[in-house]
Parts: sequence; C-alpha cells; structure tokens
Amino acid sequence: MSDVFAAFSRFAKIFPKGSVIFSEYEPGDSFYLIQSGRVQLVKIVNGFEKNLDILQPSEIFGEMAILENSPRSATAIAYDDVKALEFNKANFEVLMMGNPAIAMKLLKTFVKRIFAQKRRLMILTIPDKQARVGDVFLMLDETQPNIDRSTEMRTFSTTMDEVARWAGLPLENVQDEINRFVDMGRIIVYENRIIVKNITDMQRFVNTRRNKNM
Repeated sequence: MSDVFAAFSRFAKIFPKGSVIFSEYEPGDSFYLIQSGRVQLVKIVNGFEKNLDILQPSEIFGEMAILENSPRSATAIAYDDVKALEFNKANFEVLMMGNPAIAMKLLKTFVKRIFAQKRRLMILTIPDKQARVGDVFLMLDETQPNIDRSTEMRTFSTTMDEVARWAGLPLENVQDEINRFVDMGRIIVYENRIIVKNITDMQRFVNTRRNKNM
C-alpha cells in the first residue's frame, strides 16, 4: 500500500491516541487507510461493548460508508497516535479512475474485510463462551490460506491473545475455555500455534452449544 500512501498523502489525517474517529450508528461518507498507529473497532452487542478488532498499518476501515451508504457499524478509536488517509466518495472516484491497479488492490481488500467483519460478528453473538472460542478456530479454518485439508487435524499459527481478540473475551476467560478443550482432548497448545485435533468434531461441538442457547 506504499504506492497509495505516496500518491494520496494530501488526504492524510492525524488522530491522537484515545480519540474517536467515528461512532457506531452515525452516518458516514468516508473510509480510512492506516499509515501508522493502530485503530480499535468496538461494537455494542446485546448491551455490552465488544472489541471487534485492532487494525494495523495498511489496513482499511469504514469502507461500508462508501460501498453501501450505510451508517457506521462500529466505533473506531485511535489505539495509538494514528495517521490515516481519509477517502470520501469524490476522491475515491479520482483514485478509481486514475489508479486502476491501486483501486483493484483496495477492492480486493474491501471484500476480505467485509467477510471478516461479518464472520467475527457471528462469533460475538454466541453467548456460550466455550462455543465462542471454538468458533474462532472454525473462522480461522475458513479464512487462513494454505491449510492442509487432507486431514481433520488443523494447525493454526495463533496465540491465546489473538483468540481472545477475535472472541471478544478477556484473556483469562479464553485461557480457561482453551484449557477445557485441552482436558477434553480436542486441542493442543504450543507457544505460537494451537492444534485442533479434529475440525469436524469442533464444528459439531460449536453447533450443539450454539443451538442449546438459542
């Protein structure tokens, strides 16, 4: 994305740490591409504030304002001091017309982001904590490239901290639930990877616990 940064530096905005970039439900007419710093996305789910994601430099957020003319689906907060490129409909059209290669990169990123957001929201709506943690592994199985599908075993290059972020749960809760999976013989935990012994069995487990709470 460095080519985008260079070509559109005049659209750069600075957001101090802790500032609200935009709020859930408010109308929006722009999206952002992070140059530096991190952005936290939070959403109200069943009356509680849930962490959706912490975005890194070169990631995009707020794109639904451009694609669907829809209100903001989450609140965006500057997790650090943030510098980001701000695109509204007018300058986005300039980007699309004048830089088709860059525009194609952005459109592919949009598609991935939209799927990821919808999938993570599905996780957050599961009331059962253990099923929610299990569904994180199902999400990783759906989205991570180059997964060996010749066996039911899955190896995910992830940590408990990352699982907690995707599940929208405190780290200590996730540690408890993963330890339960370990005791059940469903998961093996290493420092930088987690192995799910049988992904189909995990799917059945999550579906059973999800349906029980509906």
